[in-house]
Amino acid sequence: MVWAVSTLTMLALAGLLPDFQLQSSDGDSITRTALTAVWGAGAFGLLTALVWPVVVRALLLVPALVLGLLVFFLNGSLLLIALWLVPDGRGAADPETAVVVAAVMSAVASATSTALAVRDDDAYRRRLYRLADRKRPRAVTGGPGGGGPETAPGTLFLQLDGVGHRVLRDAVADGLMPTVAEWLDSSHRLTPWRTDWSSQTGASQLGILHGSNEDVPAFRWYEKDTGRLMVSNRPASAVELQRRAIARTGDGGLLTVDGASRGNLFSGGADQLALVLSMAARRGRSNRSRAGYFAYFSDPANAVRTAGSFVAETVREVAQSTRARLRKETPRVSRGGTYPFVRAFATVVERDVVVASVIGDMLAGRTAVYADLVAYDEVAHHSGPHGHDTDRVLARLDRSIALIAKVAEHAPRPYRIVLLSDHGQSPGETFEGAYGLTLRDLVRAGCGLPVSRRVRRTRWGHPQTESGGGSEARDAARDALRSALHRPVEEDGEQPDEPVGEKSEPVVLASGNLGLVSFPGVPHRMTREEIDRRHPALLRTLANHPGIGFLLVASAEHGSVVLGPGGAEVPVAELADDGPLAVFGRGAADAVRRTDGFPHVADIMVNSMYDPATGTVHAFEEQIGSHGGLGGEQAHPFLLSPVELSEPVPDVPDVTDGAELVGAEQVHQVLRRWLWECAGPQVPLEISPPTSDAEAFLPVDRPVVPEKNN
Repeated sequence: MVWAVSTLTMLALAGLLPDFQLQSSDGDSITRTALTAVWGAGAFGLLTALVWPVVVRALLLVPALVLGLLVFFLNGSLLLIALWLVPDGRGAADPETAVVVAAVMSAVASATSTALAVRDDDAYRRRLYRLADRKRPRAVTGGPGGGGPETAPGTLFLQLDGVGHRVLRDAVADGLMPTVAEWLDSSHRLTPWRTDWSSQTGASQLGILHGSNEDVPAFRWYEKDTGRLMVSNRPASAVELQRRAIARTGDGGLLTVDGASRGNLFSGGADQLALVLSMAARRGRSNRSRAGYFAYFSDPANAVRTAGSFVAETVREVAQSTRARLRKETPRVSRGGTYPFVRAFATVVERDVVVASVIGDMLAGRTAVYADLVAYDEVAHHSGPHGHDTDRVLARLDRSIALIAKVAEHAPRPYRIVLLSDHGQSPGETFEGAYGLTLRDLVRAGCGLPVSRRVRRTRWGHPQTESGGGSEARDAARDALRSALHRPVEEDGEQPDEPVGEKSEPVVLASGNLGLVSFPGVPHRMTREEIDRRHPALLRTLANHPGIGFLLVASAEHGSVVLGPGGAEVPVAELADDGPLAVFGRGAADAVRRTDGFPHVADIMVNSMYDPATGTVHAFEEQIGSHGGLGGEQAHPFLLSPVELSEPVPDVPDVTDGAELVGAEQVHQVLRRWLWECAGPQVPLEISPPTSDAEAFLPVDRPVVPEKNN
C-alpha cells in the first residue's frame, strides 16, 4: 500500500514540477510512465530502507545540528540514485527538485504507514520499536508487592526543564496542558519543592540523579586549587562533577538497576544512554551518547519530519523576535546570530530524539527511565517565562507527554509516569539593561581597575527607601564608584601590596542572577578584611548597589558574613530569614549557610535584588528569564506523581509533616523510595576505589580531555 501511494505521489509531483521527469525525451504512454513511477518509487523505498541507516550511522560523528540540515540533501541524493536505476534513463530531476520530491515522498510514506497501523496494535508497537532500535522486550522481574513477573510496574521520570510550580499551574488553568490537567483531576498529585541556592540544572540534576550536589555553588565557578573554570554544561566538567558525586555517595546513581538516561547532563548510573552530556567526554566509537541519534534518524521519514519541524521552528523564532522588536517589547534581549538554530535544536531535535528513546525504553520494559525535555527552559531565557512564545512550547510539551502516555499502554509492563522540574525561572530585565553596566564592570570599578568608556555614564536606578546611615553608605558607595569610573583608562589599577606578575584581576562569573567573584592571585578564600585592604571600595560598592540584594563573603572575625544595602551585616552563624534575606522568603538563610560551607565557594557570592511585588530579578547575563540564585519562581519547581506512590514529603528524613521538600538531594531520596515501591530495592553500585581508578566508574573508558578555560 505504501509503495502504491508513493507511486501516485511521484506521478503527481512529475506533473507539477517542470524539472522532474518520468518520461523519455520523445514522450511515453501513460502506462509506460506509470511503470517508470512504480520502478522509481520502489527503488527509492528500498534505498531508504537499506542504505539510509548505514549513512546515518556513518554520520554519527557529525554534530546533530549539522546532521539535521543534511537530512534533506541526503534524502535527495537517494532519490537521484533511485531515478538513475530506472531502465532506459526515463527518470531525471535537478538536484534542487530532487530534494523537494524526496522530502514529500518520505512524508507521504510515513503518513500512510502510520495511518495503516492506527487500528493494528501489533503494527503500531513494531513501528515504535523501530523508532528507538529496540528489537525485543526483556524479561521483567517482580516487585515487592508480590505481583507476577509481567506486572511489576516500571517508572518514568520526565523532567520538564525550567517549568516552575506556578507556570505549570497557570498552564493547566489556561488549558495549555490538557493531559496534565486530566492527570491532576484523576490520577496524580502536585507537590512543590524548593531548590538549593544554586537553582540550576547542573546542581539540581546532579543531586536528583546522584544523590549529592555538594560543592556545586553555581552553574559556572572558578576553582583556585586546580585553576579550572567549571561549567556545568561542558562535557569535561559534567563528567568530573559526576565522578565527585559518585565518590561522595558510594553508589552509581538513581538508575544503576536496569535504567536509561535520556537528554540529561549526567548518566545517573544508567547503562542505556542517549544525549547524555557526561558521555560526550568519551572519545572514539565507544561514545554511546550519539546512539540516540542513530536510533531516531535511521528512519528517513523521521529525519525528514524533524528537519521540516526544525526549519519551521527557526522561522517561528525569527518571526517572534521580529515582532518583539517592532512592538518594542521590554524587557528584551538579542535573539540573533545562531540562537534561532539553537532554539530549534532544543525544541525540535532534542525533543524528538528523547521522546523516541523513551518510547523504546518503555517498550523494552526498562525498570527506570529519566529523561529531560529542555524546550521550555531554552525559550524562556530569551522570551521570558510568561507569554505567547512559552505558551506554545508548553502546549507542545503536553502533546509529547500525551504521546508517551499512549505508548505506555503498549508496553510489556505498566508504567508510573512522574513529571518533575529541576528549577523554575524568574522574569526581569538584565542587570546591564537596568543599570547600563555589567557585574564585571561594577567589580572592576570597585577594584579601581580600568573600565570601558560606555560604563562611565552608568545609572543607579530608582533609589530605595533610605534613612540615616543607609543613605550615607549609599552615598559613599556611589562616590567610590564614580571615583573609580573617572580613572584614566590607561591606568592598570595595580594594587601596591600585590606582587608584580601575579594574576591580580578578579574572575567574575554569572549564573543567572547569581554572580561569583574570585581573585586567582590569592590561593585561599579571601576574607572580608583582606578584600577591604586590597580594594577598599569593592564590597560597599557591591552591597549598596540597588541591583544587588546581598553578598556572602568570608570573615576573619565572624567566620562568614552576609552584607546587604545600607550597611547591613549579619554573621552566617546568626543568619535567619529576615534582615538582608527577608524578601527572599523561607529557607534562604539555610541555603546560603549550606553554600558557605562548600570548598569551592567564591570569594564573593553576589545575589541580585528581588522585588516580591513583581517577582522580578536582574540576571547578570543576557537572559530575561533566569535561574541560578535566590528570588522568585526560579527556586520553586514541582513534582507531579501518581497517587499510587507514597506522599513525597512525610517519609523524607529530617522533614516534618507539612514541611516543604527542600533540595535536590531530598528529591533523590523520594525518587529512590518510589523505585523501591515499584520494582523492589535498588541495589547501589558499591564503590571504594583508589583515586587513580575513580574513572572506571564513570561513563568514560579513557582519561577525560580537559577543556580550555575560555
